[in-house]
Amino acid sequence: QVQLVESGGGLVQAGGSLRLSCAASGSIFGISTMGWYRQAPGKQRELVAVITSGGSTNYADSVKGRFTISRDNAKNTVYLQMNSLKPEDTAVYYCNTRIRNTYYWGQGTQVTVAS
Repeated sequence: QVQLVESGGGLVQAGGSLRLSCAASGSIFGISTMGWYRQAPGKQRELVAVITSGGSTNYADSVKGRFTISRDNAKNTVYLQMNSLKPEDTAVYYCNTRIRNTYYWGQGTQVTVAS
């Protein structure tokens, strides 16, 4: 059993910053890629950023230069630092991790950016 617990969402003004955290626990031996996805109302879930256990990263074009993903392997935690937030970043943000060829999802955390 794997648990992903997210925190850090909220309401922020455009141009502001938020930091999301996601801690993995349970049967997490073999944890590899960790990442963040988001889903806005009426839209499909989309990739925001991912990071491998070795630290390689990949970002959606829409967040490059504004968001930074990082992880603490000792704590099995992934972070998403979001700067220069825009109203179009408003969405539910989901943590995702791959463990031995199975993907797991967090419950989601709401990020709302007011214009």
